[in-house]
Amino acid sequence: MEAGYKGTNKLITGIVFGVLTFWLFAQAMVNIVPAVQKDLGISLGILNVGISLTALFSGMFIVAAGGIADKIGRKKITYLGLILSVIGSLCLVLATGSFLLIIGRVIQGLSGACIMPATIALMKEYFEGAERQRALSYWSIGSWGGSGVCSFAGGAIATYMGWKWIFIFSIIIALLAMWLIKDTPESKAEQSGAFKFDFSGLAIFAVSMLALNLVITRGKDFGWTSPLSLGLVALTLIGILVFIKVERKKEHALIDFSLFKNKPYTGATISNFLLNAIAGTLVVANTYVQVGRGFTSFQSGMLSIGYLVAVLAMIRVGEKILQKVGAKAPMIWGAIITTVGVGIMGLTFLPGLAYTVVVFIGFALFGLGLGIYATPSTDTAVSNAPSNKVGEASGLYKMASSLGGSFGVAISAAVYAAIEATGNIDAAAAGGIITNVVFGVLSLLSIMMLVPGTAGSKGTKRSSPTPTPITE
Repeated sequence: MEAGYKGTNKLITGIVFGVLTFWLFAQAMVNIVPAVQKDLGISLGILNVGISLTALFSGMFIVAAGGIADKIGRKKITYLGLILSVIGSLCLVLATGSFLLIIGRVIQGLSGACIMPATIALMKEYFEGAERQRALSYWSIGSWGGSGVCSFAGGAIATYMGWKWIFIFSIIIALLAMWLIKDTPESKAEQSGAFKFDFSGLAIFAVSMLALNLVITRGKDFGWTSPLSLGLVALTLIGILVFIKVERKKEHALIDFSLFKNKPYTGATISNFLLNAIAGTLVVANTYVQVGRGFTSFQSGMLSIGYLVAVLAMIRVGEKILQKVGAKAPMIWGAIITTVGVGIMGLTFLPGLAYTVVVFIGFALFGLGLGIYATPSTDTAVSNAPSNKVGEASGLYKMASSLGGSFGVAISAAVYAAIEATGNIDAAAAGGIITNVVFGVLSLLSIMMLVPGTAGSKGTKRSSPTPTPITE
């Protein structure tokens, strides 16, 4: 860190743009499934693999990228993420079939893995006290709000300009972010000893997660009881067991399991994984209203505008509730409201206008719940991360977000596709959405069992100032 340097609004804007470019290519895809499928002539199964790969690769590599950012420089890794964003988006602009689509989505996932933890660490490094609280609130608004902005914007762009323009805008925003943060000094953690990276741990983890993702997204095509599917399940289980065993013995492990000795951190991280898994609702609901109800991409995007408004409005409210009563109550209410919002979207037996109204209300409740949950959860998870592990701790919490989103999308899409094959699209949408209600209930249970009533920073009394949130 450069002595005396203080963060600026220009730095905040650049970082928010960086976060937005992630959401533009990650979230916009859920709104444009029919358009991409028609244009590229690929199956729904392959497209769902492509959609989930970005979150999967982001989740797999985010802890590694956070740890590397702490060691070699947070600005360098942010820049690397933005460059990868440009390359990944360019692949999608040039795609004429599944090959460049898949390659582009993988590169975009690696981009998100770099951008998320490195930008959080930069904000923690260069802002203090109330300014840090403000800066990180903007980060959260850019992240949680960005998902709503990009879902809406993606639908509008796809309808009136063509879906590839989404990724042209993504390139422009990434380049703007690079320009805005160019004057920021480099930031690294204080180091003791040589930098060592856990390549073997990363390899075992990546293979295990890829095998699991393939089972979920392609199991129907492979045959659920085929030797290939059963082999992938075995590879996943063995890989996870070997990973845990190997990592516990390493001094420089990919995942620091000692973080999970902290019960509130564990509760926040698990609930974050499960609540992000509800993202599968976005794919199911948007695909259903377009295919089953004849909506355009823009119209389906308009249905989710209530989500955007609610999540932006409630993030600061969640912060204030945290100050008053601690983290557990707003986390519980956030999970309940989100789950109810998702649940009512499953009422696919309703006629046209009634169902449209229900989906609009459902999206608004979805955003309302996530907005209330966001800051209390992030504060509980990593507000007390050691200064030399801010990137790693943020990365681990964000890994829960990304992997939750990836597997939520994959599982929901698999349920939807399996039921749709019977010819009943209404039942397919209902089944896909009920799957997400289950995720919401499990998230609620994890908060109730693991997060104490006054969860927050260690040693922080309820009347103390709010601990600083670190990540989404």
